[in-house]
Amino acid sequence: MPAAEPEAPTVRSSEAIQPSLALLPDIDTQFSHFTDEPVPGWLTDLDLLRDEGVLYGLSESRPEEKILAIRHYFQRLSAPLDRQVEQHNELIGELNLFIGEREQRISEGAARQAELAARQPPGEHQLPRTIAGLLLSGVMCTGTYYLLEETLRPAFQESRMISIGVFLAGMFSLFGRVSVFHDADTRLTFRRMLEEVALPFAASLFVFVQALGTQPPLRAAALFIFLFFLFLLGGKLLLGTLTVLRNDLRFLTASRALQREKLTRSVEWETEKARLNTEIDGLRVQKWQVLPQLTRLEAELHALHARRDMLINIFESEYSLARSLKNRLTEGQRRLIRGD
Repeated sequence: MPAAEPEAPTVRSSEAIQPSLALLPDIDTQFSHFTDEPVPGWLTDLDLLRDEGVLYGLSESRPEEKILAIRHYFQRLSAPLDRQVEQHNELIGELNLFIGEREQRISEGAARQAELAARQPPGEHQLPRTIAGLLLSGVMCTGTYYLLEETLRPAFQESRMISIGVFLAGMFSLFGRVSVFHDADTRLTFRRMLEEVALPFAASLFVFVQALGTQPPLRAAALFIFLFFLFLLGGKLLLGTLTVLRNDLRFLTASRALQREKLTRSVEWETEKARLNTEIDGLRVQKWQVLPQLTRLEAELHALHARRDMLINIFESEYSLARSLKNRLTEGQRRLIRGD
């Protein structure tokens, strides 16, 4: 009795992978979610895919052809998802760019506000002191006039204009904005000294000569010295105080303008910052709305790639198993498996 032909070994994969495969959706259902393209017959069923692996393993064919076909097919399936993922990433990138631009504007605005807050007026005014000095200088000049007019009255009692002329010539002979005696930075020259001293000395000497006719010499000399220094310093002090008053008023105006600017810019900045923060919040809401969609698309793409890798692994596993058993099978068993 002829020996019974040995039973062909089972070339199926291990059943250990079946539970995990059962958890995956049906191939046709999953593929139809991405494309309407018909699924190749040998990919519609895992058993057919295993059979393809076995047939390729028992033949002399290389597995790269089928593996490349699987990869190309899944590449066509994943193309729409890849485009959607790319579009969502571009949208998130644009939203991040818009958010960054507005945050940069907030940072620049805050820096400008800090710079404005640190800005100081061009100078500090001493307006009360200047006004008080101006009033006192005016009173001093007025008293000096009456002293001069009283001294010249005996000689020029019919013409008070002479007293006024002598008073003005001696008291207000200031050619510059500020007297050299009040400005430490001014370079003293002979010409400038002559301009400052000549008229006060001449006016004082004129009064001294006139006083000698009506007053004792010592009294006339004291009057000469007193008037000379009053003319030299008093009138110039009054005119110099007017210049200082102008500077103080300019500093006061600049200080108030700076305070108004700080207040106005502060209100404008707070409004602008609130608007930018509102826009940032809106952009972040849009980003948060896109992120779940991107996550879902990436998950679907990952699942599709996992399905591709699983099918390739099944095919390669069946192919490797068939190749390892090829030499242990008889030609009849091989024909039986191939269905010849």
